[in-house]
Amino acid sequence: MSKRILLVEDEPSLLDLVKLNLELDGNKVVGVKDGIEAIKRFKDEQFDLVVLDIMIPGIDGLNVCENIRLKNTEVPILFLSAKNSAEDRIAGLKKGADDYLTKPFNLEELQLRVQNLLARKGNAAATVSHSIKDFTFGTNYVNFETYEARTQNGKFTLTKKEALLLKLLIEHKNEVVSREKILQTVWGYAVYPSTRTIDNFILSFRKYFESDPKNPQYINAIRGVGYRFEI
Repeated sequence: MSKRILLVEDEPSLLDLVKLNLELDGNKVVGVKDGIEAIKRFKDEQFDLVVLDIMIPGIDGLNVCENIRLKNTEVPILFLSAKNSAEDRIAGLKKGADDYLTKPFNLEELQLRVQNLLARKGNAAATVSHSIKDFTFGTNYVNFETYEARTQNGKFTLTKKEALLLKLLIEHKNEVVSREKILQTVWGYAVYPSTRTIDNFILSFRKYFESDPKNPQYINAIRGVGYRFEI
């Protein structure tokens, strides 16, 4: 059965070249040229692999990768990038990528890496994911697969956006997560409107999970920067 690959590359000639070669290997390739379209297509369709340039318009590849990882911890992601320092490769892998290939690259090497990642995915059914599936803090419990939450006030179900935002904060616990990063990762915004959307979500979290919402223990705002989940 052919595999479906999402290819994200803003240089038209390279996009066409890579797409053609991956299709010659029997894959179905969907090519897009910016981060916003990449997030939309990944949300709406099923893919077996993502090949992702870092320096793309709209939302950069690192944030696209992080957005994908919040929703899917298993799909292989291969970065293509002209950024070739060790620090760049480490940054990409820390965002959740499985492999990193620097430009210019050999097409045969790209095809082999793609084949290896697809084969690894096929054998990964029993692999334990490193992304958190649930989390307990204080008297609170959240399951990020079912969106179920339990607190001292009882059980309820989070919305998908609430679950994504809370998961982002918890996966970066004790770190400040900027408003821009939240809007990019959870909402897919390429520009940052003047909005109280995040503030309203944070207020809801405090009502759900804090024993004293006016003096939060877990979810704190860092004025002018963003939010931090502390534990």
